[in-house]
Amino acid sequence: MSQEAALDIERCNLNIKSNNSSHHTEPFGGERLIVRRGQPFSIILHLSPSSRELKVGETNLTFVVETGPLPRKESDTKVTFISQESTADTEWSASATRDASGRTVTVSISSSPEAPIGVYTLTLEQLGQKTSLGQFTLLFNAWCPQDAVYMPSEEKRKEYVLAQHGLVYRGTHKRIKGKPWNFGQFEPGILDICLKILDDNPKFVSDADKDISARRNPIYVTRVLSAMINSNDDLGVLVGEWEDFSGGTHPGLWMGSGEILRQWAESGPVRYGQCWIFAAVACTVSRALGIPCRVVTNFGSAHDTDANLVIERFYDENGDRISGYDSIWNFHVWVDSWMTRPDLGSRFDGWQTSDPTPQETSDGIFCCGPASLHAIKEGEVALKYDTPFIFAEVNADVEDLVRLSTGQFVKFSGSTKAVGHFISTKAVGSNERHDITHQYKYPEESKEERQVYEKAQHRNKLLKKGEEPGLHLKIKLAKDMIVGSNFEVYAVLTNNCMDARTCNFLFFARAISYEGKLGDSCGFSSDNLEVPAGEERRLSLKLEYKSYGTAITSDLLIQVSAITVDKQTIDFHKAEKIIVLDEPELGIKLVGEARLNQPVTAELTLLNSLPEPLLDCSFAIDGVGLTDGKPIIAKVGTVGAKQEAKASIDFKPIVAGSSVLLVNFDSNKLKNVKSFIDVVVKE
Repeated sequence: MSQEAALDIERCNLNIKSNNSSHHTEPFGGERLIVRRGQPFSIILHLSPSSRELKVGETNLTFVVETGPLPRKESDTKVTFISQESTADTEWSASATRDASGRTVTVSISSSPEAPIGVYTLTLEQLGQKTSLGQFTLLFNAWCPQDAVYMPSEEKRKEYVLAQHGLVYRGTHKRIKGKPWNFGQFEPGILDICLKILDDNPKFVSDADKDISARRNPIYVTRVLSAMINSNDDLGVLVGEWEDFSGGTHPGLWMGSGEILRQWAESGPVRYGQCWIFAAVACTVSRALGIPCRVVTNFGSAHDTDANLVIERFYDENGDRISGYDSIWNFHVWVDSWMTRPDLGSRFDGWQTSDPTPQETSDGIFCCGPASLHAIKEGEVALKYDTPFIFAEVNADVEDLVRLSTGQFVKFSGSTKAVGHFISTKAVGSNERHDITHQYKYPEESKEERQVYEKAQHRNKLLKKGEEPGLHLKIKLAKDMIVGSNFEVYAVLTNNCMDARTCNFLFFARAISYEGKLGDSCGFSSDNLEVPAGEERRLSLKLEYKSYGTAITSDLLIQVSAITVDKQTIDFHKAEKIIVLDEPELGIKLVGEARLNQPVTAELTLLNSLPEPLLDCSFAIDGVGLTDGKPIIAKVGTVGAKQEAKASIDFKPIVAGSSVLLVNFDSNKLKNVKSFIDVVVKE
């Protein structure tokens, strides 16, 4: 900023009509500026007659945008940027031009394509002065290639972002009916209500700064909406009810989202909704915020309550159904939202399923998704969010079980194709039904479909055990590892993948000191192994005293390391453990009672566990009030391999009461072997 006088802004024209038109927000109306992120919009600054003129190229303008109750630079909810020659498409930026008269300045402002959505204030800062230029609302942008919700097809953008009317499919798979619905995302007041839904969510209440900042991410926003469209854990939009509709509106009477959202904004949770209502309202809110969204109906939809990917139906011996928790709905409705999944990898970009109907909890609250459609189709049930539940909705197997008089349940029939039929959504640009079953699953009972189901079952079982898919490497140690002995340790490679893996396997040992300094090698083993799916293979490493005896320090520590290289994926896996070798036991026995000022004898023994002699062996004893303040040493000399060192040491207690006698054994090979015994000295 030059030190010239500040520009005197008479008024700011937010250019609402033109900006809203170019940002595809014109249907919201012309009362306010509503723009989509990552795309420039222009404002016009009208200077007062007394203001100096803007000298383009010499004068830079400083702008500040802020959103949320506590705007902070660190959270990207407050951003300061200076006008340049042109705007950038990756960050907040501005450029300014003046007209021939010098009385008006046109400023082009481009928001970051990763900015949090919401209501912003725009301020001009000059020489310590702040001039408020107005407010604008920032939405996700399906037209911007840098935005996470970018959708390349204009025809699809018109359908999934701009269309205010649609069809929601209901009935049975043999009689599918498309029911009309008014999404009405551009109706007056609806956008503010959608933003209020975000502001009323518990995550905003507990940490507003973190929540506002996270609204840059459509994954986060979609998950919040999945929880807030129902009212089970919060004061969300709809109360679900499937039996008694007294005290509210029967779900079948609703015709559009607008009435529901306005009623919620005025008086809280609305009674009542069912799955198609929850989904339709979620679609309205998503489209209003700029996230491409479609309503999806699954016919023969499974509700898997115990997350085992199987719908279990129980019967008594008379054929009567026993009440159970698993069920298959004639149809169930949810939404798909379009976005990238940087948390999962680019192959999981695209449609993401979320389900606002309160069925099961996720992370402790009633919400579901978003789960990648590609992950659902491929049975990648380990990927977030809630993929196992949605996979089961479209592809669970069914088992019928009878309860015998003994109480035992026996399977008598089942089906692999009873779940997930004619998955439907409205076609783009027409009122035809578009069957998208192939996007969710492979053809029923095809080889691919069965392989995916088996993979999903396998990975789901691993998840329940707390294990992840992939290769897992660990080291198992021997039970007895006394210094001087020979023993074996094992590296265990478990294959939790769906196919066999071939790996290079290395297993080695080195001495190590207590401060972590590595010493000489004392063992090595290698192999090239094929590990079948679901199985494990072991590689042993024999540690012999003749190899480790000269390498270890007096700390008696050995570090063992195992490394595998998956030849197929070139993935490395490593496991390490430190072995603490056991010392031979030092025996202590007092001959007779310890009495004040009377001699007493300590008989000391230690078995040489080494396969070689010990030289310069000695025992030492010490104890407060027992040894007159200094150790008493007995030299033993040489002790043969596997032989016992023995010594008897006399001492005369000089203090009555309880004390402790410490004993130390030392030699050239076994150093500082210590033990103790409690001693009670009598008067």
